[in-house]
Amino acid sequence: MKINDGLSGFRRANAKRLRANATSAEDRLWRALDRVPLDKTHFRRQAPVGPYVVDFVSLRARLVIELDGPSHTEPGAAAKDARRTAWLENEGYRVLRFWNADVFDNIDGVLETIHAALYRPSP
Repeated sequence: MKINDGLSGFRRANAKRLRANATSAEDRLWRALDRVPLDKTHFRRQAPVGPYVVDFVSLRARLVIELDGPSHTEPGAAAKDARRTAWLENEGYRVLRFWNADVFDNIDGVLETIHAALYRPSP
């Protein structure tokens, strides 16, 4: 299945808008992913996957990376994130979540975790 199968024009436009207005944490991780050799994989950013637009996805590795900022501490956010993660996992994706602060304070650790997930077999 292609990533864009059945996408509405609105969802494509929304993903494009999100790419154009990326957070500083998303920009930093995107640049870091571009500098690190990740064999056999390629990440897309702000990409539609099913009903969601995820921060980063490797379709080949079926790995989603989500960056969480202050809005993820608001009431109801944890439940919304859990539903999103459950849907993605049900579709065969592994989901990694990092706080924006992790990207700024420990980018090497974030990249190590991503690398380990890429090269560890899926459950």
